[in-house]
Amino acid sequence: MRLQPDLRQLRRIKTVLFLLCLLPFWRLAWAAYTNDFGAEPIEFVQRWTGTWTFNLLLLTLCISPLRSITQLHWLLRLRRMLGLFTSFYALLHFLSFVGFDHGFSIDEIARDIFKHPFVIAGFAAFLLLIPLAATSNQWAIRKLGGRKWQDLHRNIYLASILAAIHYLWLSKLEALFWPVAYAVALVALLGWRARERRRKAIPVPQIQTAKPLKFFKQKPD
Repeated sequence: MRLQPDLRQLRRIKTVLFLLCLLPFWRLAWAAYTNDFGAEPIEFVQRWTGTWTFNLLLLTLCISPLRSITQLHWLLRLRRMLGLFTSFYALLHFLSFVGFDHGFSIDEIARDIFKHPFVIAGFAAFLLLIPLAATSNQWAIRKLGGRKWQDLHRNIYLASILAAIHYLWLSKLEALFWPVAYAVALVALLGWRARERRRKAIPVPQIQTAKPLKFFKQKPD
């Protein structure tokens, strides 16, 4: 028999998940309070927020495969929270880039983009996450309609691909282990979805029932 939590248990699970997702933020807050950012504080903040953005992005994409494998359909009710925390850490990552690294200077940001094109991939991924976070509510589902809402939220796949490109592109050759590991995990998750779409697209053959035989009386010669 499958575990199916009641409403109270589900709220407790969501509360625990919420607190767990806040832990990386509290780590940053503690580092700011104790001035424990290391020798390069800007790089520390950017690495930390970027890594946790990708971690939560992959966890969000894990929900559907886990639900399919375990038949724990209530897992879908955790996906919205994970997606919103993904956008939250992506926002922190973006602010650390434009604020801490460039002091919100448009000229410096533009020069960095031309010097490091991987910034374009990261910025594009961030822009794709904004409408997803803004429409992660029941009102948006009713307003857009289920089909349009699903089509919009499939942009998370493109955002995840751009995030992987961003991570791979900014990493040095001697530090490619984790970027490649994240990319492999992403390919596995997207491959599972592609396989499921192909499987569901295969039409189910219909069994044709034999037509009843008709007997005709022969006319006498």
